[in-house]
Amino acid sequence: MKSIFTTKVGMTQVIDEDGVVTPVTVLKADENVIVQVKSEEVDGYNSIQIGYHDKKEKNVKKPIKGHFDKAGASYKRFLKEVRLDEKSELNPGDTLSVDQFEEGELVDITAISKGKGTQGAIKRWNYGRGPASHGSKSHRVAGARAAGSDPARVFKGRKGSGKMGNERVTVQNLKVVKVNTEDSYILVKGAVPGPKGGLVQVKQAIKSL
Repeated sequence: MKSIFTTKVGMTQVIDEDGVVTPVTVLKADENVIVQVKSEEVDGYNSIQIGYHDKKEKNVKKPIKGHFDKAGASYKRFLKEVRLDEKSELNPGDTLSVDQFEEGELVDITAISKGKGTQGAIKRWNYGRGPASHGSKSHRVAGARAAGSDPARVFKGRKGSGKMGNERVTVQNLKVVKVNTEDSYILVKGAVPGPKGGLVQVKQAIKSL
């Protein structure tokens, strides 16, 4: 399973030789260091722990500091685990780079979407508007979502207003347009969840396995 953690830089365009314009998201991959390798024999499953985004030593708590020191790795802000089918041949202290991906390859993108706070049913669930005339008094309300006197309540799970965004989102089968190994960039066709500067995981597309 190919996987790497990146930082979302923003969006731009790539123009090929035929003049076709492709919108792409620029993902910058700083050092991805292996902090721990777990095996099915010892831990019950196979995985690797990846540290990402440098962190000052004074801001690292002692238990976490010892965990990084044992691996011989620099201190990182994020510590993420990637499950594997087989035990990894990598060792603690090794690093991952963008060269594991190729142009034209399909990848799955996982990130935390932008938080939009509390929103109404129209924005949150794409409900239709009510009548726009003066006397309707129901322009942007959710409308009737329950029966009358029985059960006289709204069942749990019905779509309504509430908190929107700020959740883990995975977008599948995005195409890798370009890989810049010198500056450690990946250009992915289309939009990627989350704000600029957000943490983004790029991994091999599940459907292509």
